[in-house]
Amino acid sequence: MKYTTLPNTDIKVSKICLGSMTWGEQNTEEEGHQQLDYAIEQGVNFIDTAELYSVPARKETQGSTERIIGTWLKKTGKRNEVVIASKITGPAEFSKHIRSGGFTKSEIEDAIHKSLERLQTDYIDLYQLHWPERQTNFFGKLGYTHDENEAWTDNFAEILGHLEGFIKEGKIRQIGISNETAYGAMRYAEEAKKGMPKMITIQNPYNLLNRKDEIGLTEVLHRERMGHLPYSPLGFGMLTGKYLEEIPKNSRVDLFPNYNRYMNENSYKATRAYNEIAKKHNVSLTQMALAFVNERPFVTSNIIGATSLTQLKENIGSIDLTLSEEILKEIEEVHNSIPNPAP
Repeated sequence: MKYTTLPNTDIKVSKICLGSMTWGEQNTEEEGHQQLDYAIEQGVNFIDTAELYSVPARKETQGSTERIIGTWLKKTGKRNEVVIASKITGPAEFSKHIRSGGFTKSEIEDAIHKSLERLQTDYIDLYQLHWPERQTNFFGKLGYTHDENEAWTDNFAEILGHLEGFIKEGKIRQIGISNETAYGAMRYAEEAKKGMPKMITIQNPYNLLNRKDEIGLTEVLHRERMGHLPYSPLGFGMLTGKYLEEIPKNSRVDLFPNYNRYMNENSYKATRAYNEIAKKHNVSLTQMALAFVNERPFVTSNIIGATSLTQLKENIGSIDLTLSEEILKEIEEVHNSIPNPAP
């Protein structure tokens, strides 16, 4: 395994982060524990979860992923060996079963306390805002459309003030954002320069089919010393190649057909082209796609997920693959001809 530190901290994390959003829906508690055991054996020490999980978001399974991690922590006693990241849900129709949505002090307090209870821990290492309160281009939107009637007002400093209180109480160590834009990242960075806590990471989708963060955001990351935690590095499984012929039974898209943002015509076209590159160079498409993300200079840790130990083994194994200049050149050629088909 390779390691780095969360930006502006001495918190050591593996370059591969274990994502967990299928635990409690597609995976049982036992399977979640097996994945944790295997990942730790391979040197992974970074685990990502959220109060929203498992997915898809449902009242009946909400918080199940954190509970599974919590029972594993209690069983193994390995809390001090792992770095845990979790998130507070933002306002959305699909998350109303959790709370009204927003980042007021009382809402953050409610979310943190419930997450700590489910995780069976006294602190969360990295606490993230799952998505913004304001309306902007996230969850599959490439361009931003302004709404003159939007009720949101600038509250970046206020949110940081709320989070600062929980940092001082020792309930969270560091803070980050997720599904954010360059504007949001920069506004939080500006407030940090005035003495507020610093958002040290941003967790956004990033993969061969969605590289939109390279447009504007990555400059912010480098200049403001903020780390990127890519999620969906395989594009909901599209970049494994398993959907190129047919949709496998019990796969995510088979079980949840609305999870299809990576399955448009250009995504298939690009994936086939990337698959040809992988075959030409005798590497798996899965590992090539993950290695590409692992190697990006702005990436702190790549959040991988799996529903089986076989998948998990291949995904974690991508850390040992270094892409040649020839492969990288061929990837860029495909990207230039079919850029960001699934933002």
